[in-house]
Amino acid sequence: MTTEPTTDRATTAEPPGAAHHRVSARVRILLWLLLVMAVALAAVAATTRSILLRDVDHRVDRLLTQETGEFTNFVDRGVDPDTGRRFNDPRRLLKVFLERQYADPGEELIGLVRREGAGPAQYTQPRELSVRHPLHRDPGARRAIFAADGSTGTLDRPSGELRWAKVEVARHGDEPEAAFVVAFHPAAEQAKADDVFRILLAISGVALVLTTGIAWAVAGRILKPVRVVRTAAAQLTEQDLTRRIPVHGKDDIAALAETFNGMLDRLERAFAAQREFVDDAGHELRTPITIVRGHLELMGDDPSEREETVRLVTDELDRMSRIVEDLLLLAKAERPDFIRPEPVQLAELTADVFVKARTLGDRRWELAETADSEARLDPQRITQAMVQLAQNAVQHTVAGQRVRVGSRVTDGRIELYVADSGPGVQAQDAEVIFERFRRGTSRRGARTSGAGLGLSIVRAIAHGHRGEVRLRATEGGGATFVLVLEDQT
Repeated sequence: MTTEPTTDRATTAEPPGAAHHRVSARVRILLWLLLVMAVALAAVAATTRSILLRDVDHRVDRLLTQETGEFTNFVDRGVDPDTGRRFNDPRRLLKVFLERQYADPGEELIGLVRREGAGPAQYTQPRELSVRHPLHRDPGARRAIFAADGSTGTLDRPSGELRWAKVEVARHGDEPEAAFVVAFHPAAEQAKADDVFRILLAISGVALVLTTGIAWAVAGRILKPVRVVRTAAAQLTEQDLTRRIPVHGKDDIAALAETFNGMLDRLERAFAAQREFVDDAGHELRTPITIVRGHLELMGDDPSEREETVRLVTDELDRMSRIVEDLLLLAKAERPDFIRPEPVQLAELTADVFVKARTLGDRRWELAETADSEARLDPQRITQAMVQLAQNAVQHTVAGQRVRVGSRVTDGRIELYVADSGPGVQAQDAEVIFERFRRGTSRRGARTSGAGLGLSIVRAIAHGHRGEVRLRATEGGGATFVLVLEDQT
């Protein structure tokens, strides 16, 4: 028995747990924060160590300069306490000077005198030194300093760095060569700087640990709404758009949650309208389809019967075509280019609407008033809405009844209206007649033949102009439909 190889499928399909390998925003924020803090703390520690070492160098330079200056001043002005006269022996000069000096920690004061046939003899300050490997016990270092051409320098010894300065004593006659040497061992001072550096690193490590815990908790709290948004988005379906995210605070995350909730509100309304739209459209189109099918199935061979059937079927198909066109128009109302405003003279627009409306039926048409101003509107859409209102007035009046068309500007808003003298709109119908596929109850015992989309189209055109359509009672009886619009400037 053989089995099919599954290598290709296994290699091309994404592993089920691939999503778990993603690094979360919380972890990324924490890692970046720790990286920045680690670099900053390391820079602070390194800078502090550098400053301390620089201060050690400056202190050593000042000390060497001070000691050599004091010796030079002693050479120029000092006298031998035994004779009361100036020194004439460099050995005596160095001995008396060193007996009066006190060295700082890490410092050595030495007098060197060259002996015939041997290295330099030394006169060391008679004080217990605080250095572990003093210069006076290192003949090689003493000879190197005594023979050096410069007055300052540095020696790298196995025991550590040594900074020195010397002042050569002027010779008179057959006096031996002599020099005063100041030596400083900066190892102890440098060790203090290193200790501070290590302490700062330890403190930085503790700070990073504490920051890790605090940042993890704070990032989790801040990003909690984001996780809720992600969870809510993952659980959203067309059947369940009721989930909302609780909003706390007034920061950017709260604004994100509010924006997401607003988007969910719009989606819920859109899906609800879509379902209602599809249900109503299906219900409205089902009737003419049934009528067409029934007449075609029962159509006989009699020519007159066939002619009547074709007439009825054509009428139903025309009605279906009007419904589809109206549905397409309402669908376009959701697009941003549904309204194309341009400068329009309201008086001229109102007059054009009046002329077109007069052909809709034998009524007593009146041009009531016109607004003498200019506004930015979509003249084609406004004409379409006004003609639809005029057609609605014709359907609910009889020959000879008055229908008025007019326009005006009230409180900065544009009003275009159609007022009829029919029986008016019943109170229970006033809230529903602007909805899709909703008709008011008959007002004269006869039902209109429309699909119930005309006033919905009027409302969509009004909303496109950031306005609304209102129903008002007509003085003396009837209904007045008013387009209340904003100038699209």
